[in-house]
Amino acid sequence: MSIEVKQARATDPGPRALIEASQALMRSLYPPEENHFLAIEALEAADIRFFAAYDGDTPLGCGALHVKPEYGELKSVFVAEAARGRGIGAALLDHLERAAREEALLLIRLETGDRLAAAHRLYARHGFAVRGPFGDYVENGSSVFMEKRL
Repeated sequence: MSIEVKQARATDPGPRALIEASQALMRSLYPPEENHFLAIEALEAADIRFFAAYDGDTPLGCGALHVKPEYGELKSVFVAEAARGRGIGAALLDHLERAAREEALLLIRLETGDRLAAAHRLYARHGFAVRGPFGDYVENGSSVFMEKRL
């Protein structure tokens, strides 16, 4: 297996299928008011850097960096169920962090769900620490907020 993480278009069929799977999972776990994912088309905005991880031509995971004035926010980080445990999430986080450094950002933040224990472990292994709500987020009982200083 040779994983390559590269810039991608969220609306292309492979990445779109990953995002749709991610959003379906979030909808199955949380009510609409507790889901904070971006629409697929929004992941192509000028202030978003979107990447996908591939094994050959097969997309296995994706993630986005939303570049904001004071920090970058990770969005839509997802690994296909069949590809989990193969280092795809770590490769995506490394790439997203590199992208944040290229944007001269000093801080990365994220919001994830309380039922996503594997994601929490991955983020913690990569130096993210739990914090309170940021930006427009409010405490809702199911969101977990994390950040990492670069």
